[in-house]
Amino acid sequence: MYDVSTRMRVLSLVAQGRSLNSVSKQTGISRAAIRSWQNRLEPLPRMAPRAPGPPSDDRAYAYLLGLYLGDGCISAHPRSGYYLRIACADAWPGLMRLCREAIMRVSPGVSVYAVRKQGCAMVTSYSPHWPHLFPQHAPGRKHERRIVLEPWQQGIVDAHPWEFVRGLIHSDGCRITNWTTRLVGGERKRYEYPRYFFTNVSADIRRLYTDTLDKLGVEWAHCARDGDAYNISVARRASVALMDAHVGPKY
Repeated sequence: MYDVSTRMRVLSLVAQGRSLNSVSKQTGISRAAIRSWQNRLEPLPRMAPRAPGPPSDDRAYAYLLGLYLGDGCISAHPRSGYYLRIACADAWPGLMRLCREAIMRVSPGVSVYAVRKQGCAMVTSYSPHWPHLFPQHAPGRKHERRIVLEPWQQGIVDAHPWEFVRGLIHSDGCRITNWTTRLVGGERKRYEYPRYFFTNVSADIRRLYTDTLDKLGVEWAHCARDGDAYNISVARRASVALMDAHVGPKY
């Protein structure tokens, strides 16, 4: 016997277009068992709230919303319900933990598991209500359609702006150390200084980020590459100090 979480994880792999043979080899579960789960008439028990309702934890939701807008997606289950998936690079195990915790706080009772990919893991959760909690879900890529927050979402972001910024940085941002050289007393010396970058192809998502920075008093600038202003830079010392106090580097 396999628990519900295991069955849903295996069926999610099949739903991605994987063959039964490859899924069986990866999970160690026989093809016959997987096929029986696909063909069973009764639906799998749902590990989710019975009614949509608001997020259970607004602070966690603001962070998870940032992660979703950066590296998240929602896809339909073959029978019913939806999967929320957040891509987390293997280089940041702390991010995976924070992502799992945020999902469980936003919607207590849902199952959360990781689907391994090359160089990353898809932190995944099944619920029939994810589109209600993330109404930005729609066909097509995010940067090819309008991304606007609902009033209730904006209210949560206004109440927890740093958590929202933190989620965006943890998904599509980074903290790096730049360096330059200066002549001091005839001697060239090297100086290092930290800065934050946020990169997203969607102009709407970049605007949500910069509008929130404006409200927080963080100075920012566009940093174009190849003529595309996809990068937002925070480099002034006072603003970097604010980001360090509330966001910090990924880990």
